[in-house]
Amino acid sequence: MPTLDRRRLLQLSGALALSVAAPAKAQGAVLTEDWSEDVALLRLAWERMHPGTYRYNTPAQITARLDGLGDAWRGPGTFRERFLALSRVTASLRCGHTYPSPYNGDARMLARLYPGRNLVPFRFLWIDGRMVVTRDDSVERVFARGDEIVAVDGMATAEMLSRLIPLARADGGNDAKRINLMEVRGDDGFETFDIHLPLILPVVDRAHFTLADGRSIDAGLLTLAERQAGRTEAAKTPDDANPWTLTLGEDGVARLTMPGWALYDSSFDWRTWLGRAMDDLTGDGARGLIVDLRGNEGGLDCGDVILSRLIASDLAVTINQRFVRYRSAPEALRPHLSTWDRSFLDWGEAAIGPDDRGFYRLTRFDDGGETTIIAREGRRFAGPVIVLCDASNSSATFQFASVVREAGAATLLGQPTGGNRRGINGGAFFFLKLPASGLEVDLPLIASFPPTPQPDSGLIPDVLVPTLATDVRLGRDPQMIAATARILAA
Repeated sequence: MPTLDRRRLLQLSGALALSVAAPAKAQGAVLTEDWSEDVALLRLAWERMHPGTYRYNTPAQITARLDGLGDAWRGPGTFRERFLALSRVTASLRCGHTYPSPYNGDARMLARLYPGRNLVPFRFLWIDGRMVVTRDDSVERVFARGDEIVAVDGMATAEMLSRLIPLARADGGNDAKRINLMEVRGDDGFETFDIHLPLILPVVDRAHFTLADGRSIDAGLLTLAERQAGRTEAAKTPDDANPWTLTLGEDGVARLTMPGWALYDSSFDWRTWLGRAMDDLTGDGARGLIVDLRGNEGGLDCGDVILSRLIASDLAVTINQRFVRYRSAPEALRPHLSTWDRSFLDWGEAAIGPDDRGFYRLTRFDDGGETTIIAREGRRFAGPVIVLCDASNSSATFQFASVVREAGAATLLGQPTGGNRRGINGGAFFFLKLPASGLEVDLPLIASFPPTPQPDSGLIPDVLVPTLATDVRLGRDPQMIAATARILAA
């Protein structure tokens, strides 16, 4: 694939041309305040704390990019121009957990990211580089499921995607994850596409959509509130409610749908519910189990409970070694760092080193061995199990898919995962608040590295089943259909 550096140059020239041509209303007011002191904080955090700063970049490249960001934030520019400059730099780190996050930002940040009607009035998927509508949310009700959008306000959607890909957070060369993030599926409170499209195409209030069948549609755009009101029911689940469903069909196939594992603050006793649900499968006479993880980036290690009911004996799982770049956080950064566990400020004796790479071996979350044990628990389900995966699976769900593959506990079916077989950064986080700009950048703290060399990619499923535009138009779920057929044929 083309290098991200080359894409950044193409993106830069395109964005500059757009900014010259865009109307003042779309671009916003020009800012004159100096934000460059924020870049100094970001530089300190990346050089001293971020474990993935030099995983895919040289020190010279990081220095040059941060110097460029400092220049952009020192001179006059609109908020969108400055946010675009930051997005380019954070994405160039090629880390799936490093980005200016609206989830951890404040009201000021959200107001600037979503100033009015700037969001396309439909949900969609990218299929072979094409924007395919999955649901119409327009006031005019002018889009149909399966419509292919080929241009928005004169910009070809293929060109749009090529400009958006370098702005998306993902690990290494996994562009499948970047494309996945630039879809609008209705399962996120803040869609990545919604944040980034106005940075390269400053639409406002209404936009002109050109369709593959020759139609031209002029339609009103959405606000953030309207987008969030149209989210899927799973995305609206309260924190204390069960976000998962388990059904047993008339065909005897059990289907466990898990749209998310981010249950850090939830009062839902997920471990007990999931253990009982897995234990009941045998008594219910299920012919097989389909675990649907599509759209699930990760969160807690919920998959361990599933695995504990699939294995015949305790399972020794190969673990990636964990490393951090610091033992104690720099004092200058501490006032700007927040997290759920302040002990991350000082790892103490749990950080052993540094080694000749500048890393400390982190032993806090394991015993320092090469494997960890998933204990067999409850009633074993011995029927066929299929895990539906896609490029969303990039953190805990990527790790689960990796263990499933290693243990042979289930069949992976669907599309290539997110994450990266070379290891990812995550596990613990600080949220770095940049005081001058009011922006926030997520700072992962732990790097994992596999014991042997691995390709720069996610996991390819055992059974590859793509989604076609025809599937969308007919409302057909090709992965679920294929998984069901395999279980019934077993």
